[in-house]
Amino acid sequence: MNRNRGFGFGVIIFLTSIASMPVFGQSDLDGGDNFSDRPVTQAYYLDKAPVIDGKIMEDSAWTNIPSFGNLRQARPYAGHPATENTDIRIGYTDEIFYLSVICYDAQPQHLVVSDARRDAPLDGTDAFLFILDTYHDGQNGFVFGTNSLGVEYDAQVDKEGQGNQNTNRQQGGTVGGFNLNWDASWEVKAQVTDYGWTAEFAIPFRTLRFKSGDDVTWGINFQRNIRKSNEVAYWAPLPIQFDLKRLSLEGTLEGLDLKSPGNLKIIPYALVNVHQNQVDADDKVKLDPEVGADVKYSITPSLTLDLTYNTDFAQVEVDDQQVNLDRFNLFFPEKRPFFLENAGQFSVGSPGEVDLFFSRRIGIDADGNQVPITGGARLSGKINKTNIGLLTMFTDPVPENNIQRNNFTVARVNHEVGRSAIGAAYVGRQGIGDESGDFNRVYAMDGRLGLGKKAQLSGFYSKSSTPGIEDGDHAFKFQSRYEWNGLEANLAYTEVGEGFNPEVGFLLRQAFRKPEMLVLQRIRMNNKFGLLELRPHISYRSYWNFDNFLVTSFLHMDNHWEFVNGMEAHTGINFTTEGVVEDFEIAEGVIVPKGTYRHKEAQLVYFTNPSKPLSVNVRSVLGGFFGGKRYNNTVTLSILAGDKFNSSLGFSRNDIKLPYGDFNTNIFIGRMAYSFTPRTYIQSLIQYNSVIDLWSANIRFGWLQQANTGLFVVLNYNKGDFGEIDNRSFIVKYSRVFDVIK
Repeated sequence: MNRNRGFGFGVIIFLTSIASMPVFGQSDLDGGDNFSDRPVTQAYYLDKAPVIDGKIMEDSAWTNIPSFGNLRQARPYAGHPATENTDIRIGYTDEIFYLSVICYDAQPQHLVVSDARRDAPLDGTDAFLFILDTYHDGQNGFVFGTNSLGVEYDAQVDKEGQGNQNTNRQQGGTVGGFNLNWDASWEVKAQVTDYGWTAEFAIPFRTLRFKSGDDVTWGINFQRNIRKSNEVAYWAPLPIQFDLKRLSLEGTLEGLDLKSPGNLKIIPYALVNVHQNQVDADDKVKLDPEVGADVKYSITPSLTLDLTYNTDFAQVEVDDQQVNLDRFNLFFPEKRPFFLENAGQFSVGSPGEVDLFFSRRIGIDADGNQVPITGGARLSGKINKTNIGLLTMFTDPVPENNIQRNNFTVARVNHEVGRSAIGAAYVGRQGIGDESGDFNRVYAMDGRLGLGKKAQLSGFYSKSSTPGIEDGDHAFKFQSRYEWNGLEANLAYTEVGEGFNPEVGFLLRQAFRKPEMLVLQRIRMNNKFGLLELRPHISYRSYWNFDNFLVTSFLHMDNHWEFVNGMEAHTGINFTTEGVVEDFEIAEGVIVPKGTYRHKEAQLVYFTNPSKPLSVNVRSVLGGFFGGKRYNNTVTLSILAGDKFNSSLGFSRNDIKLPYGDFNTNIFIGRMAYSFTPRTYIQSLIQYNSVIDLWSANIRFGWLQQANTGLFVVLNYNKGDFGEIDNRSFIVKYSRVFDVIK
């Protein structure tokens, strides 16, 4: 009782202190509503196309176009002019959008570039990025970027990047929000000069989606990273918690006279898979050839039809190993390029927790095994202010796993007006064959209401339909969000009924009621004590079942200490409750009895500057756990050798000491990558999971051409589960894009 009273008093003090803290160095840019005046620039029609070689000052195509720049810092000194000048020029022809940039730098010999791979992270390096809001809706856009090596970096943004973020290449992109795995066909060239570095971009209009016409207006913003001063600067200034994805605060690009470009691409592939499973009775080496194709056709500049036959994902990286120390589902992100493209248009629900459509349900069974995909079609794009998505896919039967032929269909419509929107969705699975009564259907409506630039209300309501389930087949969430002047505040409530069954979706938990909240304040320190920013925050979430029993609660109080030199530390404390309704086996022979377990735990995170040749990331959670103790320690060492080689070695260990038995878990994940050129690489992922005694290796060579096509050579090896798993495969795949209509 005393502890609870003292804790409540501490929360009041914590929140009061956040509200009263000064926000240093934000200038009047962050202090009020000075974001109503957004910058405007002009695109110029080019009679002569520039030569894309990075040589801007020598190219007559650019000399008659006026430049602009005037970028302002978001960090470290928000609102101050950038410390180096940037000259940007924009031109276009009937077929191609061109952009050139001169990034002046007083010390070009000290430019920082850490990775030469396509879509390599540009944070913490010298880089230039821009976002094109081709519908000028303030919500959706295309990001392009590069560094002084001419790396190709591109991504899709939906709903201003709101969603379940995962910005690692081949690690899933996102479930709505930011999709780094979108690969477009475009060109960039860069060079280092004695006055800085330059870059030229050539982006075919058929790569983008837009509305044709005369005097078309796009939204646009530019970002420059200047590593020597740890600087991030924008053309259209942004409050400190936002980045390039905040499209409602973008600038304007005028002067575009756009025609409808033809776009029909055929993308065939052929592969050979040599594989062996040594635990099978028939353990002979087998050879399986495959062929298939994708077709991409632009019905209009803003509406695209994709067709796929015998869909294959041999070049995709395998899943990261995870250990389940609870009673709930593990989330493995989607990594397959076909499903990642335009994924944001099909997203509905609460990402990572109540996903009404989760594309991994197509072509992957409950045990993670591949189910052959016959083919399918996807129609996606925009008609005026309405986003449209239609997906239908067919999978083959797998008799040995009792899986029949299925059709999966998703229909999504979402009408946007500024930061507000209203939408509907249908997600269904239908068994094909004798069992015509085998189906699952989910219907949903969702929406969001933008309250000016600072706040937003959002939510969804959904019903499922499954034979034999009549009651409790609903799910909904309502959320309020405020972001401005360094302050973030969220309040939400989610409910999933006992009969809600989205078979083509993902549920982290079954049947719950969940209130949650977050308050976070960003405080710019302007190098006081070597600090860039403090981020004190408090968050709370709890899960209750429909008998009003508290299944889980998690109260988190933390502060992030971000230093100017790139180092960061997180110091937090968690107050946890776990209500176990039924005994469950947490490890082999270790049974956690039903009951309620209340604990405290310390959470410490420390990492050094990730752009340095050697960096380390340490995470520790120490405290109570189901009536005993848990010591979780994760260490990741990252190595960068120039711009060609990068690797990371990670080790995570749980030491669990319970009254019912002690055990430990270990996971090792090692990644290594070498880039011969930005489009040619070799990558490896080596993993060990002690729970199933599994060693696995995934080694991939890629020679990219355009839009994630080219030559791929893949080696997979798995041995574990105490002798029950022992298989290997060697795959050679080649795919190519044929532009039928240019």
